[in-house]
Amino acid sequence: MKLRGNPAHPFSKGELCPKVNRMLDRVYSPDRILTPLVRVGPKGSGQFEPSSWDDALALVSRRLHDVIDRFGGEAVLPWGSAGTQGLLQMSSLDQRFFARVGSSRQIGSLCGGTAGAGVAKANGTSKASDPMTVVSSKLVLLWGTNTKITNRHLWPFIEQARANGARIVVIDPIRTATAEDADWFIQPLPGTDIALMLALMHILIRDGLVDHDYVRDHTVGFESLAASVADWTPERAATACGLMADDIERLATAYGTEQPAMIRTLIGAEHHEQGAMFFRTLACLPALTGSWKHEGGGLARSVGAWADSNVDDSVFNVAELCGGKERRGLSMNHLGRVLTDPTLDPAVHALFVWNGNPLVTVPNAQLIRKGLEREDLLCVVSEHFMTDTARYADVIFPATTQIEQTDLVPSWGHLYLGWNQAAIAPLGESVPNTELWRRLAGAMGFTEPELFESDASLMNAALRDVDLERLQADGFIRLSLPEDFRPYANGGFATTSGKSELWNDTPEFAPHYSPATEGPMGDSEMGTKYPLTMLSPKQHTRFLNTSYSHLPKHGPLEGRPFVELDAGDAAARGIADGDEVVVRNDRGQLTLEARISGRLRPGVVVVPYGWWADQHGEPATVNALTNDAETDWGGGVAYSDTRVDVVSLRG
Repeated sequence: MKLRGNPAHPFSKGELCPKVNRMLDRVYSPDRILTPLVRVGPKGSGQFEPSSWDDALALVSRRLHDVIDRFGGEAVLPWGSAGTQGLLQMSSLDQRFFARVGSSRQIGSLCGGTAGAGVAKANGTSKASDPMTVVSSKLVLLWGTNTKITNRHLWPFIEQARANGARIVVIDPIRTATAEDADWFIQPLPGTDIALMLALMHILIRDGLVDHDYVRDHTVGFESLAASVADWTPERAATACGLMADDIERLATAYGTEQPAMIRTLIGAEHHEQGAMFFRTLACLPALTGSWKHEGGGLARSVGAWADSNVDDSVFNVAELCGGKERRGLSMNHLGRVLTDPTLDPAVHALFVWNGNPLVTVPNAQLIRKGLEREDLLCVVSEHFMTDTARYADVIFPATTQIEQTDLVPSWGHLYLGWNQAAIAPLGESVPNTELWRRLAGAMGFTEPELFESDASLMNAALRDVDLERLQADGFIRLSLPEDFRPYANGGFATTSGKSELWNDTPEFAPHYSPATEGPMGDSEMGTKYPLTMLSPKQHTRFLNTSYSHLPKHGPLEGRPFVELDAGDAAARGIADGDEVVVRNDRGQLTLEARISGRLRPGVVVVPYGWWADQHGEPATVNALTNDAETDWGGGVAYSDTRVDVVSLRG
């Protein structure tokens, strides 16, 4: 059996990214969980024995009823992420099941929510330009995105733009693979990008590079914005960002004169305390220059929100199942706090985890581990493998993979809806997530028909104006959007005024910059005690996420995790390339190999993300160190405002 991309797809053109080139290794791995498992050893030991579905369901049902009877439904917490892409299997019947239970609600967002909320403060919606139109751009700003590694299918479109005469500029605190291939690389200090944006606005306004017709007709708040950025000179921003004022001048002039100009960013930049403000401020730039008017202009980020043209996922939410009760929200980013908070009433006594591995992916992970060790916590996990999180489960249910389940797949990177047809029958006793929720509902004695709706019925209810036969035959279909797709060429923003809001009278939402409390200029105790800013990017070609890092042809070929340092920071600590060092802060510590690099600014270190703890003999991963402070709004988390120190083990 072989797995190949669809050469007819307008975006991927048949290319699979490296992490899924060997997806069949994952599907047929001898380590895959193919039967329900029940814990028989201490939590975290990974000691389980096989169980029948009936017995495992009965065990979960009995303990779950006990939790609800003793503490109420809100003592139950669902935790699901995006490990399984697809409309139904990512989140559909789970919403109904937990509403019927009366559980606490999972709120917050590991990625995406903050970016969307920030753009919406300017545009009224998170919707933005089609990234594929970059081929028409003359200037491309890749801002905080390592496109060649994390969005490789877009890179050929960027190369085509360059062949057509475009200039490619990368703005990033790390000299990434994308930065190496750019025409111009700008390297601000982490978390200072907003200061750079404010200076760009200052110069655009000062030098008459604003499209005043577009500003007059399609924006509000220009005068207030202009007054606010009047003192954001290039010199001031240069000091904040660690850049040259001349480079800021050049960048502003290029952006104001080289049209169409597209800004391309993804979710990396949202992982700061001012993460939403990054996107809110960035969205002002194309409104000032009128670049929304041009094909190949504007701001391009995730296009997932455009799927609502043809998909209505609100049909999965049946409010009547919880009797109209307002259920409390608990942040998915603060799982460690939630599981260990002695003041939480009721405390969480049952945790369900699917589509994710929070002990590896969520910040402040050692606190999560402490919570998962609680013997009074029922932990139920749906998984393919014995992940770091699954080792702490009481019951593990076997989940199907992408090629064993049929689903509809909206995209975050292009404007096409995908059809995912099951290619093989589920291996062993694995089931899709939707079937898991149906079986759990039955075991609990629930009888509401909405809990048992079939996948086909759910999909038909969610689809709007889609030729399903064509979608199934071709494997993809374009969303119902204009071919000449310039969403704000003539205004039409989703704000109350119908215009882009360059300014908000509420101070916290108006464009502004302030250093993060744990960032490069932080003055908190953590920021003072630990002098280095740690970033934890996705930078490996063989795996970007934790779903693939354990496979023999993925993680092991990348070697062990490491810490990357600037030569000056290493010398000041007596660290040589290849030394064993400790990376530490008040949350935890890791013993890693040091790599001396020219990719980083002084004061910045990198520990790449993605490995499981048991893959490198450590009791923890990089997220043992990361900051779990909330972003300004949007429910995100400030991973990249993390302070650490690095200490040599040579003494």
